Amino acid sequence: MRLPKAVTVFFSAVLAVLALSFSIAVPILFRPFYYFQINALELPERTGWSEEIIREAYDDVLDFCVLGEPFGTGQLAWSESGRSHFADVRELFILDFWALGISAVLCGFLLVLRLWKKWVFRPLLGHGPGFWAGTIAGGCVLIVAGLAALDFDRAFVIFHAIFFPGKDNWIFDPTTDQIIQVMPEEFFCNCAILIGVIFLTCCSILVLTDLLRRKHL
Repeated sequence: MRLPKAVTVFFSAVLAVLALSFSIAVPILFRPFYYFQINALELPERTGWSEEIIREAYDDVLDFCVLGEPFGTGQLAWSESGRSHFADVRELFILDFWALGISAVLCGFLLVLRLWKKWVFRPLLGHGPGFWAGTIAGGCVLIVAGLAALDFDRAFVIFHAIFFPGKDNWIFDPTTDQIIQVMPEEFFCNCAILIGVIFLTCCSILVLTDLLRRKHL
């Protein structure tokens, strides 16, 4: 059974959401990515705090954002404004996890039906959903990444203006919210790079899989 082209478009969008939400989830859930940077960014030397104190602070914040544990930053000082920002961050994390879970279930459901019912995705201009998910989503991310690379500071501000509209609680005072001293801009830049690399790798796999499938038809 050949499915309508609208299903191909829908599945392309689902694949793109799955790849993006997965890429974002990796630096959130894989805490060793941050631990490695403690010494790489010379955070103990820059802040005067030990690696153990820095780890504890980061873990407490992630426990709040991911697991819903009571907010804290270990032995570091924090303000109510800082806590409210991380509450906003927690909402974005949960949104990403929902997007990852729903898109993964939808992909699994469609693939099972495709194998079980012998469904065939109707190609668009000769290509399947994986190709379009990879090329369009990957192309958009490359454009955004290129613009961000030109001026990361400005991109950082624009990002917060988009995802935290009308709020300025993301602008931390390092004396009252000391967590920002152990989560410097370089760390967030590295997170963005990791997300981009994982996402573009996923997009490349989707495109190559589609091209190989066509080659063997």
